[in-house]
Amino acid sequence: MLFKQQALLRQKLFVLGSLAIGSLLYLVARVGSLDRLQPLCPIDGRFGPRGQDEIPLRALQFKRGLLHEFRKGNATKEQIRLHNLVQQLPKAIIIGVRKGGTRALLEMLNLHPAVVKASQEIHFFDNDENYAKGIEWYRKKMPFSYPHQITIEKSPAYFITEEVPERIYKMNSSIKLLIIVREPTTRAISDYTQVLEGKERKNKTYYKFEKLAIDPNTCEVNTKYKAVRTSIYTKHLERWLKYFPIEQFHIVDGDRLITEPLPELQLVEKFLNLPPRISQYNLYFNATRGFYCLRFNIVFNKCLAGSKGRIHPEVDTSVITKLHKFFHPFNQKFYQITGRTFNWP
Repeated sequence: MLFKQQALLRQKLFVLGSLAIGSLLYLVARVGSLDRLQPLCPIDGRFGPRGQDEIPLRALQFKRGLLHEFRKGNATKEQIRLHNLVQQLPKAIIIGVRKGGTRALLEMLNLHPAVVKASQEIHFFDNDENYAKGIEWYRKKMPFSYPHQITIEKSPAYFITEEVPERIYKMNSSIKLLIIVREPTTRAISDYTQVLEGKERKNKTYYKFEKLAIDPNTCEVNTKYKAVRTSIYTKHLERWLKYFPIEQFHIVDGDRLITEPLPELQLVEKFLNLPPRISQYNLYFNATRGFYCLRFNIVFNKCLAGSKGRIHPEVDTSVITKLHKFFHPFNQKFYQITGRTFNWP
């Protein structure tokens, strides 16, 4: 009899202990999500007086729950009105460059509670068919957000498309523009590698990089090859400067964002007039993937797609040397215009 009573007591204690641990884990997870959604400290001239434009605590599932439903089109107009959500035109755009790290930059900026990202590349300003649909079509492609938050989109084709600067200027002449760059030769090879992988998936053959990057008739760098043209950053930037002052651009070091992302993100926070919220806690190195992943809170982590960090094919060293020499004067001019110097060859 005594043995049965002891066994029953142990069973009750086990159940109570399990409930206590479960409750504790729930509270820890809730605190983690609260940390992501805490109201921002107001900033003079941006967020207004305390009590205005703050994120209500009833919307704790905003980023990871309700917003997901809104994006799928499952939210009612009443839900949207209740949560004071809007679809805003972007106040900042990552305009390029392709294979510079635009996706990584966008995802990392999304760690900030005042930033809301457009998940897909919209291609509004570089696509004539989309542009003809009008600015309201563009707005409706934006994610739902609170009025005080900044919506950011990225479409790296914007940087090299001639019509885009004027089109963006007509939408918002004071918009902030982010350009993320890598060492030009490395970027060109990365560009080639992505195209090559796509060809291989379709069982198609493709030229070697050397054959595309060097004109066989002149043995000089082939400036008609798009991967090379894109890496002539100063040529494209000069076209943008006809519409926007250099102060509206921020240059992000894409190579540093891979190896040491936090300082680069802090510079972007400052450029966007955001309170510092992204910390080392939000970034952790994944040795298996070979790059940094994102930590939003204690229960939600995210790594970039497996297609990131592709291994580049070997390229003839003489071709690399020729490309370095070709890009060098353009790089020097880029440093001079932007006020930011990189250790490129």
